[in-house]
Amino acid sequence: MSILERHFQDISKKHPNATLELQSGGTAVVSMPAVQLPKGWNRAEVGIKFVVPAGYPQAAPDCFWAEPALALEHGGTPQNTGQQATPGVPSEWLWFSWHSSTWKPNSDNLLTYLNVIRRRLGEAR
Repeated sequence: MSILERHFQDISKKHPNATLELQSGGTAVVSMPAVQLPKGWNRAEVGIKFVVPAGYPQAAPDCFWAEPALALEHGGTPQNTGQQATPGVPSEWLWFSWHSSTWKPNSDNLLTYLNVIRRRLGEAR
């Protein structure tokens, strides 16, 4: 079992509906169908996806995507978002240009990056 598969098992224990799709070139896409959102967004939950790079865990996941039509509560567009096509993610999904400020490949994992995503979504701006 690869380190990616082991780390994905940790996510799937807490989020049984999560999926891992291997892509060509050694990348993978993690999908989370219903991530809870705090007040400040136009919905209570959203599906997200993020790409696991080929060099994982030495290379950190970077950026994430949310289901289309996610907006701020007042209808505005979230900061640091746009359209960015990538294999394994539907082109209409909202791209969040959001990066981990630190990554320690010997101790960080997919749950670490999921927490980065949750922190960003916790800031409805």
